[in-house]
Amino acid sequence: MNTNNLEQTYLGLAAKPALLVVDVINGFTDPACPLGTHCPDVITANCQLLEIFRAKALPVFFTTVVYHNDQQATVFRAKVPALNLLEAGSHWVEVDSRLGRLVSEPLIEKQWASAFYQTDLHQQMRALSTDSLVITGLTTSGCVRASAVDALQHNYQVVVVEEAVGDRNREAHRANLFDLNAKYADVQSVAQVLAFIKSITATQ
Repeated sequence: MNTNNLEQTYLGLAAKPALLVVDVINGFTDPACPLGTHCPDVITANCQLLEIFRAKALPVFFTTVVYHNDQQATVFRAKVPALNLLEAGSHWVEVDSRLGRLVSEPLIEKQWASAFYQTDLHQQMRALSTDSLVITGLTTSGCVRASAVDALQHNYQVVVVEEAVGDRNREAHRANLFDLNAKYADVQSVAQVLAFIKSITATQ
């Protein structure tokens, strides 16, 4: 698909958005892990979004990548061998404690890139009448992108928050934000999303 001549259309969020925090786990936020990167700004932006979603009692979902046996996602793990560190019960698969995940906030375990693939995320969202999705997390070119594309394919309006996503490769981060914004989602700032959440919940 040639994106150069596409007319840009902005959809934003609908009336009942949820927040999906993709793989902000120790394995991706700690540079000591081969999968990790130093991303304090991403953590800060996610905390800002979590605060407003929690204050307005809007749905929040977290994801983690976790493998329970050697038969799960064998090709993916062969392509990226460092994924084998993400074993059930390990420190690396735990949500970064700086986000303060609440027990009431579902943690979706996944084995592939997309938060929707072979999980019950879509079913949980439908049960809450969710109609749109704010996506944050790690990494922009990997699991964030895959989850955003799948969210669109499940007919959700999607906003990816620019400051709240990150990647080990800065060029890949920028290129994927450009491409997501052109075809699959709206890329917005933290300030834009916070303002919208405040406005819609004030009238509900």
